[in-house]
Amino acid sequence: MDAICNPLDTIVSHERRTASPFDAPGTPLKNFLCMRYSGRVEYADARKIRTRNKRYYRLLHWPIWIWVFFLAPGPLTFSLFASGFSVANSIWLAVVLCGTGIAGYFGQMPGVEPAPYILRFDEDKPNPLYRKVCYSFAWNAVLNFALLNLAGLVIASLTGVWTMKQLYQYAYLPLCLVILALGAAGLLPRVGRSTRGEGVERRYFYGSVWAAVTAQTLLLVLWKTMPPALAQTRTGSAIKLIVYGGALATMGIAAWGGKLPRTRPILPGEVMID
Repeated sequence: MDAICNPLDTIVSHERRTASPFDAPGTPLKNFLCMRYSGRVEYADARKIRTRNKRYYRLLHWPIWIWVFFLAPGPLTFSLFASGFSVANSIWLAVVLCGTGIAGYFGQMPGVEPAPYILRFDEDKPNPLYRKVCYSFAWNAVLNFALLNLAGLVIASLTGVWTMKQLYQYAYLPLCLVILALGAAGLLPRVGRSTRGEGVERRYFYGSVWAAVTAQTLLLVLWKTMPPALAQTRTGSAIKLIVYGGALATMGIAAWGGKLPRTRPILPGEVMID
């Protein structure tokens, strides 16, 4: 059994136990819990070594960051889903394509680098600015929309009043600024000053992505397919809330147990692929 506490304070007991590399001082959000983990793990020395990123690999990562930054202006994104693609959405998409294209050309986005930045995940390497910026905005895309949608569904279920537009107008920006500030301070997984805890921090990130994307996809399907007569009632909102909350919980539990891709901790070894 493996006892894994947090990204920067890990105790591993296993038949292949090695000294924990995560002995640096922790940070509040990255050390907010101690997790007893008994699922499968990966060993860095068992992973294929890749010293260069192929062109198709780099190209496939570009749309990820296009989507992350395209979502950044939350109210504009809300208008896209509520009213369809507008001139403002087109202009912003063009800006994002240009900005991410330039950054990708110079290898300044995770996965789009000419070579993986992280090879030895337990190495105390400085975390580059581009990784901090990209993953801070990625955390915003994951957390902000998930929390506001959850809040809107709870309010609609209790009161029968749909306040999603107001939430995105008035709550999105403050929450975005808080998340980006936490990222700037290095208090979120994958955005710290060092990459030393990457082997465990990555599982928190990908687990959150799995949960948020799955839940919001199901919510979108319900929004598009639920009969209007039901969708506009408290019962309809409650159904959406149950499905949405259930998806978040189910995927979160699966990620917690390392059942989903990239949610298993990578224990000390030779090398890893970012």
